[in-house]
Amino acid sequence: MSKNRGPQAMGMEQITKRGVLVADPSAHMAALIGVMLRTIGRKDIREAYDADRTMIELQRRPFDLLIIDMDLPRLDGVAFTRRLRSATDCRNRHIPIIMMSSTPEAKRIADARDAGVTEFLRKPFAASHLQTRLDAIAAHPRCFIDNEDFKGPDRRRRVVAQSAAERRSVRLVQPS
Repeated sequence: MSKNRGPQAMGMEQITKRGVLVADPSAHMAALIGVMLRTIGRKDIREAYDADRTMIELQRRPFDLLIIDMDLPRLDGVAFTRRLRSATDCRNRHIPIIMMSSTPEAKRIADARDAGVTEFLRKPFAASHLQTRLDAIAAHPRCFIDNEDFKGPDRRRRVVAQSAAERRSVRLVQPS
């Protein structure tokens, strides 16, 4: 008698509306983050271990979130984020990105922010830290700014009243 192991075991992919892509050079770390995500209720989790595979996954189907390591092989996480944010033909261009690193320096964190990263996590971290970042993204979605100098979520964390004349000319995309 054979047991039904569900769609994943039979080679069929289960896609949900809350898909997360984890990009980390360590398969062990990517799997650990997957376990953390499952403990906080996420079910549709994919893993990639280098920049090429990460971009293939992002072009293949929509995701709600990308969690990426700063030291991704072939193209580091900061350069990858910059490329993704500029890729007008990629359906995941506007998704929130959580970058993680075990050795974050202030300059690299600022570089990540300026490349279009939404949140940052220092490794090692607990599921509760990941949940805090997910809650912040959900509670305070930020418009996507698309201009010559910057492509990514609005870096301002607080709302400042400005007249139309005081604002810079940018194209804003509301988060979906």
